[in-house]
Amino acid sequence: MRFPRLRVAWGLRRWLRPGVGVKRWLLLVFAGELGLALAGALWLRQVYRDSEITGPPQAIVSVITLQFLPYGVRAFIVGTAGVALFAFGSWRVVRVLVTPFVPAEAEQPLVDVIYGKRFRARGPRIVALGGGTGLSTLLRGLKEYTSNITAVVTVADDGGSSGRLRESLGIPAVGDIRNCIVALADAEPLMGELLQYRFPGDDAEALGGHTIGNLLLAAMSAVQGGDFEEGVRQMNRVLAVRGQVVPATASAVTLHASLVDGAEVVGQSTIAKSTGIDRVWFTPDDVVACDDATKAIGEADLIVIGPGSLYTSILPSLLVPEITEAIRSSHAIRVFICNVATQPGETQGYDLADHLSAVERHTSSGLLDVVLANNQFGAKRPGDYAAEPVRLRWPPASAWPVSNTPRLVLDDVVNADNSHHHDPARLSAAIMKIYERESFGRRRSRPARTA
Repeated sequence: MRFPRLRVAWGLRRWLRPGVGVKRWLLLVFAGELGLALAGALWLRQVYRDSEITGPPQAIVSVITLQFLPYGVRAFIVGTAGVALFAFGSWRVVRVLVTPFVPAEAEQPLVDVIYGKRFRARGPRIVALGGGTGLSTLLRGLKEYTSNITAVVTVADDGGSSGRLRESLGIPAVGDIRNCIVALADAEPLMGELLQYRFPGDDAEALGGHTIGNLLLAAMSAVQGGDFEEGVRQMNRVLAVRGQVVPATASAVTLHASLVDGAEVVGQSTIAKSTGIDRVWFTPDDVVACDDATKAIGEADLIVIGPGSLYTSILPSLLVPEITEAIRSSHAIRVFICNVATQPGETQGYDLADHLSAVERHTSSGLLDVVLANNQFGAKRPGDYAAEPVRLRWPPASAWPVSNTPRLVLDDVVNADNSHHHDPARLSAAIMKIYERESFGRRRSRPARTA
């Protein structure tokens, strides 16, 4: 049986552990109270000496001041009572001040909530680039380690609700941005479900197929005078996102692809179903990166590229010249996460070397420091989905410049119940191990790299 007093004592002890950030101020308050107590004691001592109290009043004063006990015992009793009152009062003051700012549905004790927020606030500055399900999966894991996350999201989607809003309003695709905001949001779970809710019906109906989150992003952009970048920035603030989600570009772009047989395919949704893709590019070709994206890359400690659909989620973010140049110039550790499974059509039959070759063709050599790939192939395969695990064939030495060969890291990062998806917790743990190993756990501050 646990008694209330024991629970209070344990709670007070947890408030004093490193990282909560209250001990220094409690010590300052204690020093101030100690000074007041000493001043009061000196005054009482002088009053007691100067007074001529006799008889019963003198006996009462003697009892109140514990004159019948030795000095050491008196000091111990008064000190113990003072520490107990100080600790309990400080604990209650902190609870009164902080509780209104803690979500009502939080199941953790208040001290753990505060400790977690402060721990994540000191985490590394991470920039993750990509889109689709892969990026949102990564973000769900990374947000448990740091609040300093920037998700740079592709806006090349042209299907479903995003495509319809893009055609009717002329805004970039918002579907992947919505998924990433939901993944990083500290909002109530019900709010996340609301943002992902899709109205029933087909494209012929006014709301058929649209998601609430997409409509909110479109509305927020309109409220900000058509400034799409500012609209996304305000959605981050409204939904209390850990870090920020930013579009790679604020321009509405169209994705094109050339196939190995010479054919050209237009549109993200069509390219995703194509086989034998050789190269992808944007129109218009003069797109400009969002300022928040390039700034975050320049300040990052760790840059993560992927996972996600290779040609329709990962590479579109790297097609923005300013983003690729910012990555190349950054002093951050640059990690590429290879997909755990191939994608029918887009990367059918691809192995690890094929994924890396596609990145090299669309950027340049020397962009990556580390490549993370899955080495666990025993996960469950869902249904009869036509995909297979990505084989671990490493490119030959001649494929890399001598001074810029990335290091291969193998780890178990696959979802044990679905061999086609990463596991958020395993993937983020592997990423953080790479960061600790490459940077020795310290944020680096070095001159920017030169191309």
